[in-house]
Amino acid sequence: MISKKICLLGASAVGKTSLTRRFVEGEFSDRYLTTIGVKIVKKELTVDGVEARLILWDVSGEDDYAELRMSYLRGASGYLLVVDPTRKETMAKALDLDGRVREALGDVPRLLLMNKADLREDWRVEAPDAISERVVETSAKTGAGVEEAFNKLAQEMLKSA
Repeated sequence: MISKKICLLGASAVGKTSLTRRFVEGEFSDRYLTTIGVKIVKKELTVDGVEARLILWDVSGEDDYAELRMSYLRGASGYLLVVDPTRKETMAKALDLDGRVREALGDVPRLLLMNKADLREDWRVEAPDAISERVVETSAKTGAGVEEAFNKLAQEMLKSA
């Protein structure tokens, strides 16, 4: 079995923990609980015939990314940048963070998750055209796009292994 570390990154309250919980446990809760530091969970799955263990690092939302502990990124095979498109500032923060993380990790597989697809009519920002092939619309609440996002990232990580 191949183990791969994935970091979930983004501003506070964009849905990182909810996406992780939906993917791993198949559940969603409306209760908001702030992640302190990092929460680590695992999920085993088969991707293109390969058994993989994904080690998900749900990193606390840092609205000031100077605070992001780069040590959390060490050993990551890929990452998910999570945006809440109903809050425009979360996109700018995600794109800024993406640059810093790429500097630290190099060109590892990554996706931008436009979370809260169930609130599409309230979106205030769209994904930049330059990265449209790296974008997945998700909803932790309904489950839409969640499996697709994690599986797509896992496929890319296993190809580059």
